[in-house]
Amino acid sequence: MGAEIIMEAKSNLSIIDHIAIQVEDVKKSAQYYLKRFNCNLKYEDETWALLSFQNINLALVTKTQHPNHFAIVDTELSLSTEIKYHRDGIGYVYTEDPDSNSIEIIDRQS
Repeated sequence: MGAEIIMEAKSNLSIIDHIAIQVEDVKKSAQYYLKRFNCNLKYEDETWALLSFQNINLALVTKTQHPNHFAIVDTELSLSTEIKYHRDGIGYVYTEDPDSNSIEIIDRQS
């Protein structure tokens, strides 16, 4: 029999704001998702688009602008000296987990 793992439940859990996937053509990809799924377009330009779903946002990004990643909100990020800012004013820092997955830490929800 397998071992049973019991963990204490935490409160005030972190928020995953969005998942970002790399695409060849932002406009074409955004149109695909808008036609195929029930979602809204929050923003679009030539290098990225942001689609909102009921439970999460999906960012469509170009390979030259961003890696594939997911973003977690950390409201204390503004205290970091490494913080940079996106064109929409959201502060961010990229980091990696132990398996080299890219994680974007952002200072507020998009």
